[in-house]
Amino acid sequence: MVEDSWSPPEVLVTVDLVILTLREARLQVLLVERGVEPYRGARALPGGFLNNAGEDILDAAHRELREEADLDGAQLHLEQLGTYGAPSRDPRGRVISVAYLAIAPGLPEPVAGTDAAEAGWVPVEDLLTGWSKLAFDHRQILTDGVERARSKLEHSALATAFCDGTFTIAELQQVYEAVWGVELDPRNFYRKIQAVPGFVEPAGTDRRTTGGRPARLFRAGPRTVLHPPLVRPGRTTSEGER
Repeated sequence: MVEDSWSPPEVLVTVDLVILTLREARLQVLLVERGVEPYRGARALPGGFLNNAGEDILDAAHRELREEADLDGAQLHLEQLGTYGAPSRDPRGRVISVAYLAIAPGLPEPVAGTDAAEAGWVPVEDLLTGWSKLAFDHRQILTDGVERARSKLEHSALATAFCDGTFTIAELQQVYEAVWGVELDPRNFYRKIQAVPGFVEPAGTDRRTTGGRPARLFRAGPRTVLHPPLVRPGRTTSEGER
């Protein structure tokens, strides 16, 4: 009888977080400066290894949100973005990362976690259009996270996750402009919002703006899928509906 000498390969699992918010009307992502090797001193997405074999991956994502940004996952939009497992992505060995996309409005200044020297918000536009380097494959993860957010704004109510409980149409438009990186015509935008039943609904109060008429306040409506979709400028309706 031939003894079976096969044994499972050693694979480590991490979670990485693409945490997006709007600050100063710009789409920004949370980055940390790594305080340990590998890539000591480089900027990276917050994240870390599972604590033990008994920790659920989603629980690990919630834990990292608390440790890296002092955020409660129950109070923001959190969804799994993808799995990244190229053999050479981590010099420490075979490490598979499960990435999550987290979105919330007006997030505060973060506090660096246990293995980070610093943490701070960085404009997404500066990272995607410049030559800024990120540790590991985090630039690709960030690119995928931003594209996920941009695409979901077309056919889902995700934009309201960037807003407070009540918001004006102008503030909702700022979300689309910041995430898509384009300027939108206010009248055309308002008309498209009104054409989607259940997307937003009146909040019943107004907010006074400086030197102008009180702005009507809205809240997120019951609809989660937008039909018709709000198509990004430069894309066709069929592309937006895919």
